[in-house]
Amino acid sequence: MDLFCKRYSDVGDPLIILHGLFGNQGNWSQHAKIFANTFSVYGLDQRNHGRSDWQNSMSYLEMANDVRETMKIHEIESANFIGHSMGGKTAMQLALMWPQLVKKLVIVDIAPVSYKPHHDQIFAGLNELSLDMVDSRSDADEILAEYIAEKSVRDFLLANMLKDEEGNYSWRMNVDVIQKDYPKLIEGLASEAPCKKDVLFIRGGNSDYVLPEYEKEILALFPKAQFQTIDGTGHWVHAEQPELFQAMVHKFLK
Repeated sequence: MDLFCKRYSDVGDPLIILHGLFGNQGNWSQHAKIFANTFSVYGLDQRNHGRSDWQNSMSYLEMANDVRETMKIHEIESANFIGHSMGGKTAMQLALMWPQLVKKLVIVDIAPVSYKPHHDQIFAGLNELSLDMVDSRSDADEILAEYIAEKSVRDFLLANMLKDEEGNYSWRMNVDVIQKDYPKLIEGLASEAPCKKDVLFIRGGNSDYVLPEYEKEILALFPKAQFQTIDGTGHWVHAEQPELFQAMVHKFLK
């Protein structure tokens, strides 16, 4: 499928940015504008997120193929990639299946391994939140707060609320399908052959998404992988230390 794509610039090599679960390309707009000084930046909304179409299934094979088809439509022969969390797994899947489409990968706080379910409270809150019963984001936030303590996480989720001209709210993410196929999104990746592209894994020092014991599995799939840790940051490492993150990415890609 043709994903929604925002192009930030047309200078330098293509750089495609893939957001994480419950996000959209707009989450990365500030970084995209900085990288646009050096690269031809494309921000994509993955299926069932943002302004891309809703589909009845979600798997990394499907999402990688979405990116491949979008690249073909925009006549991008190959590109550098930044992928955070779910977007990182999509980028890795693309590189394993079609390495000719990839120059270099920057994978942000995710590994190609299986994870235990850890979004139960988020799904519980979203299922409890009936948008046709709320009059404002503050009403929605009050409901989510019963399930999700972190205000930053609630704000991130509620950024997906859309209000029409009549004052009615709707989601710009397909919560039902995301929840249905969530087991697929926490699965590990596999490949008959490794990808020999240069890959930089940037992990948060306070995050448990890319633990040292995962490095063996990472190197089996990506033998040229490098690792950088930004101390004092969690899963949203790029948001917590943006300048340091940008410096690492520029140094690696250049």
